[in-house]
This record gives sequence, structure tokens and C-alpha cells, in this order.
Amino acid sequence: MKIYVKNMACESCKIFVKEALEELDISPIKIELGEVEVKEVLTESQKKKLNSKIKKAGLELLEKKQGILIEKIRTVIIDYVYNSDEKPVIKFSVLLSEKLNHSYTYLANFFSEVEASTIEQYVISLKVERIKELILLEELTLSAIAFKLHYSSVSHLSNQFKKATGLTPSHFKRLKEKRRITIQNI
Repeated sequence: MKIYVKNMACESCKIFVKEALEELDISPIKIELGEVEVKEVLTESQKKKLNSKIKKAGLELLEKKQGILIEKIRTVIIDYVYNSDEKPVIKFSVLLSEKLNHSYTYLANFFSEVEASTIEQYVISLKVERIKELILLEELTLSAIAFKLHYSSVSHLSNQFKKATGLTPSHFKRLKEKRRITIQNI
């Protein structure tokens, strides 16, 4: 049985979900971002208990198809922003379409309708938060960050960052007390 989980955005989320499943004597087969496969068919009671446990970490079970597709879109975007160090050989729109088996137009319209934001705005928001993280935690140069996040230039990265935050990346680096927004709150 497949279970879909909202806000699952990192390896620690996967570990948290795995532990919650094991506490409830539910056998996970495969745990991916936003999607969990278990051996047994869950009862409503098991789903409620699991949902209650994972809510402590800001996660939530998804039941409706609409929410599931939105979460799949988010998962592909998060994976693209956080885990693709090499420049993709295909456009992001093609990548998203291929992974989710829908046209990009359909996915973009659906995402905008449900989220009141575009896929592009969501990607930019994630990238800005990733830039903040890389500046503060990894001490990378702006050139290295621009390359890692597939920007055409440091100038493009800086302009997008300033438009989103009101600060240049260099000024942000000096203001280390400025907090990042968690992925779940974007």
C-alpha cells in the first residue's frame, strides 16, 4: 500500500516516518520523499495514529488526489533544487512532465490553482532558501552556489536573491541572525 506524506522534504523526515511506522508495527518497504510503501493495508485507526505521530514533525498524511499531486510536484521541485548538483540536460518543465506523466501546462495550471502561486515562484522561493542555507552553513562562494543551483551567473543569483529578500547575498551573509524559512512554510 502506498501512503502519501505532505512536507516530507529531507532525509531526517524519512527517518522520522520510518521510526513512526515501526512504533506502530507497520512494515515499510520503501520510503521516498512524499511517498511511503508499506506491506499491509492500513486501517483508518492506523492512519489516524500514524498521522498523529508524524504531525509532531510538521508532516501529514495526504488522502485526496489533489493533495497527492501537489505533493508530488513539490517533491520533484525539492529534489531538483536540493539534490541536483549537475546541470540538467533537459529543461525543468520537461523533467517535471516526464516524472509525473502529465503535460507541464496541466501541472503548472493545477499548481497555480491550488497553491495560488506558480511553480516558478515556488522554485525561486526554494532556491532563495537554499542560497541562505549554503551561505550560512557551508560557507561556499557565490560562484560555487550559482553553479550548484544552476544559475546562469552570479549576477542572476544576486538579482533574484535581492528581489526576494531585499538584501544582497553579501549583506545577508553579514546578517547571520536572519533566519531561514523552513520548506514546509514556503
